[in-house]
Amino acid sequence: MTACSPETIELLKKVPTAAITGLLLKKYGLRMRAIPGISAIDPANCRFVGPAFTLRYVPMREDLALAIDIGNPANAMLQATQQIPAGSVFVMDMCGNGAVGGLGDVLTTRMQVRGVVGVVADGGMRDVAEIRTLGMPTYCKGPAAPASPSALIPIAIQQPIGCGGVLIYPGDIIVADEDGVAVIPVHLAEEVAKQAIEKEALDGWVRERVAEGGDILGLYPPNEANLEKFRAWKAGQG
Repeated sequence: MTACSPETIELLKKVPTAAITGLLLKKYGLRMRAIPGISAIDPANCRFVGPAFTLRYVPMREDLALAIDIGNPANAMLQATQQIPAGSVFVMDMCGNGAVGGLGDVLTTRMQVRGVVGVVADGGMRDVAEIRTLGMPTYCKGPAAPASPSALIPIAIQQPIGCGGVLIYPGDIIVADEDGVAVIPVHLAEEVAKQAIEKEALDGWVRERVAEGGDILGLYPPNEANLEKFRAWKAGQG
């Protein structure tokens, strides 16, 4: 499995999800790499970057109750709490079920102790007040009092999942900020990070020119003449 370097992770902490999704569309034709229908439990604490560690749920079948017991060593959620590496983002495919909670305060605490940097789920979360207090950045569909076993079975870790309809492979890079959650295929992460840093510098320069009264035409997007001005400006910053 391809791994993402610490340097790339640090670069991605400096760029917004809007820039990332724009690049993924324009440069690679990847149209939907942002997870829809989820929001941050605490908008003031919603920024994180890391490789995805995945957990997949399937709909409940009552005769399999033993398999969903968190005390069963074969339980996929239990396995996740034992195996997830520090620096990971815990990503749960909950079949889009926002009526039940994937994590509560105890499991979130365990993830925090393991060094998890963020949680993403296309379902609900329990104990959201406690999760906010713990400081674990979490994106989900919203609060949900019922526990996940009332509707779902955790079936497997570290497999491809569809979270909010977005395909995520283990190790894909998750970037979250105030605009939402973007997913970068890991083999593109380094290139995207470098291009996004450059795009942010260009956008900042364009924004300044517009604020000074510049016409949008030729500035957004910049034509070749304005690109030359940007390059000259950037060279002068060094």
